Amino acid sequence: MEKIKIGTRGSLLAMWQAEHIAELLNKAGLATELVTIETKGDKVLDVSIAKIGSKGVFTEELEEQLASGSVHIAVHSAKDMQSTLPRGFEIIAFTERERVNDVLVSHKKGISLEDRKTPIVVGTSSTRRVAVLKHYFPHIKTVEVRGNLQTRFRKMEEGHCDALLLAYAGVHRMGLADKIAQVLDTDLFVPAVGQGSVAVEASSSLDPAIKKAIRDAVNHDRTAARLVAERAFLETLEGGCSIPVFGLATLHEDRLKIKGGIISLNGKTIVQDAVTGKVADARALGKKLAERLLDKGGDAILKEIKMQLKK
Repeated sequence: MEKIKIGTRGSLLAMWQAEHIAELLNKAGLATELVTIETKGDKVLDVSIAKIGSKGVFTEELEEQLASGSVHIAVHSAKDMQSTLPRGFEIIAFTERERVNDVLVSHKKGISLEDRKTPIVVGTSSTRRVAVLKHYFPHIKTVEVRGNLQTRFRKMEEGHCDALLLAYAGVHRMGLADKIAQVLDTDLFVPAVGQGSVAVEASSSLDPAIKKAIRDAVNHDRTAARLVAERAFLETLEGGCSIPVFGLATLHEDRLKIKGGIISLNGKTIVQDAVTGKVADARALGKKLAERLLDKGGDAILKEIKMQLKK
């Protein structure tokens, strides 16, 4: 079989993810080559993701290379994948999921979101995290901090903020777990859909034999079942990375539970629910949860959010 060309963004975290996929493929006897590609999300750092537009911010240029055949697969953080892929593309594998929690990281000692006596400024580029902070911790001030993980840490150390709110997976993978001041409970900070897993995207026209070989080497079935439910949930809500929607599926033997919600940008209104069913019905369960939330007032929250983001 020909050498598998892996398209990836150039940040240290993206390269870690691509190298992880390459290692899995190499263990299966497949030769690999990494191809670095810069995306819109990497180039435009002075504008929030919500203002750039959430669809394809970190994936569009990679998909162009997939379509041309310059690379066989593209590697992404699963949480960065838009809810509906453009025609002609598909996710063919998800890696085993890392710990899903959000974490508070800081170079200062003793920082905690619960500490209402010591005012702190938290840096984040996530509308979900900002909204959840406003809901549960209204005393916390937030500032926009974008860029790769190393850039965000540098900005924090330069005084832009006292702490950063990030995904545990990225912090851990970059060897920065010693900077974690607080691991946040998923009952309050339900993560973004897909958080903690790496997704492998391919053109639908990729040779089926190559596609199967990659999937066999990389895909973690139990993680994939969870993410199928979560992504169906997000797709039904037509959510993107600029919409504060959250969802997390968990497995209990042959049963799958997915909890999720929608929160207004100002954090004042939140709608949450959960459904449970058979693992084989993962996609239907995700859709069912989304429809429940829309019926409970989520549709009004989404309309308001989309109007505000257009301003």
